[in-house]
Amino acid sequence: MPLLARMLQSPLSIDVRRGAVASLGTVLADRRIATEGRVALVVGPGQGEQIAAEVDLPHCEVFQAPEGTVDVATELGGKLRAGAYEAVAGIGGGKTIDVTKYAATMAGIPMVAVATNLAHDGIASPVSSLEHEGGKPSIGVTMPIALVIDLDYVRAAPSHLVRSGVGDVISNVSAIEDWELAGRVAGEPVDGMAVTFARVAAEAVLHRPDSVESDAFLTVLAEGLVLSGMAMSVAGSSRPASGACHEILHAITQLYPGTSNHGELAGLGTLYASFLRVRRLGWSEARLYEIRDCLLRHELPIVPSDVGLSHEEFTRAVLHAPATRPGRFTILEHLDLPEEEIGRCVAEYVEAVGR
Repeated sequence: MPLLARMLQSPLSIDVRRGAVASLGTVLADRRIATEGRVALVVGPGQGEQIAAEVDLPHCEVFQAPEGTVDVATELGGKLRAGAYEAVAGIGGGKTIDVTKYAATMAGIPMVAVATNLAHDGIASPVSSLEHEGGKPSIGVTMPIALVIDLDYVRAAPSHLVRSGVGDVISNVSAIEDWELAGRVAGEPVDGMAVTFARVAAEAVLHRPDSVESDAFLTVLAEGLVLSGMAMSVAGSSRPASGACHEILHAITQLYPGTSNHGELAGLGTLYASFLRVRRLGWSEARLYEIRDCLLRHELPIVPSDVGLSHEEFTRAVLHAPATRPGRFTILEHLDLPEEEIGRCVAEYVEAVGR
């Protein structure tokens, strides 16, 4: 009988702890990522510059990534290719890491993600979400070869950015339900390994009673976000971590730019999609309130007014949501509700889960 095996792309090194950034040079050398010391560092407008000044990489060259756009990433990719660097480290938040992943893929060199916050699962995913004139698509890239997450810097970031990572990893619950629905109704193949990674990531955070003030919680959250990235790598797409929840968040971002942030909107979209499952598909109401309680425990939005949206604006976003991911089948496409019915569902949702 032949032995069949699956080769999974995964980081060579994952370092989550206080003081981890000091190990960046060691990671590059010991893992044979960069043996000659010709390394580029990419920093954003936040804590990246401070970290770049502290790491022990005397021969590195520092580049700025002021915006998370395709143009910035493409220009950086050209510089990395022309400079013949052995590797590049992206230091900062999600935008900086997404720009660096895209540029590293263009240049054909390995990339190390040095995360200064835990706002979403982009720190380890094979996807870059970059802005251009047509919106903010998710673009397939090579996932980071190593991850460094220093809890000292995570703690120094604005707390709402760390809390938003909870919303993003919890959204895996909704994304998995949508993928399995697509499997039952539309015959879409569902990858059990990707589902396992995504589910474990969400469940590890969902029921924890501690908060972002705890190093133990931050470690679990960081590992959960990494597992979400691994799930997407296994699936070859964002499917295990992006369903109706992310369709709604992308619709809000397109229609009402500047509304809240990625993770907070992912959590809100997750709760609304879960409400639809309870009312229309007989899903467990207890499960809905587990998600609600988790979001409240971490001071995340649960109703549209929490992010400054009116009933009508949120209704419009839900109506527009399927257009943000053409070809993706979720509960929104399955129900295919008209605008008037969506409006009634939104009103019932706010009444059911509101404070």
